[in-house]
Amino acid sequence: MSSDEVQLVMPADPEFLRLARVTAMGLASRLSFTIDEIDDLRIAIDELVFGLIGTKGREGSVCMTYRLEPEGLEVRGTGEFLDTGTSPGLSELSELILDAVADEHELAVDDGGPRFRMLKRRAG
Repeated sequence: MSSDEVQLVMPADPEFLRLARVTAMGLASRLSFTIDEIDDLRIAIDELVFGLIGTKGREGSVCMTYRLEPEGLEVRGTGEFLDTGTSPGLSELSELILDAVADEHELAVDDGGPRFRMLKRRAG
């Protein structure tokens, strides 16, 4: 991990989603994001984490990595779940919301497990 990365490991429970949002908002503030860009970031984090863990949460944890980039903030999340419940995914509405608030986003399941990635660029 480099000095321009922050990692957060939290239970895969919606009650802890606030930690993911606050971390993203604090880092975005440090990068001089506008209030609107910070709000977009908060919404994107909500949609992606809920897509990963569902609205009721999962047994296990989510590891998030926030990377400060010259153009903005990249956030990656990986689910480490004990249960084999429903596969993570985004609703059509969530996809539309993410298209509006994030510059890049994806939610996928591969050999490494469920994961997401998003990038929010600063204006200008």
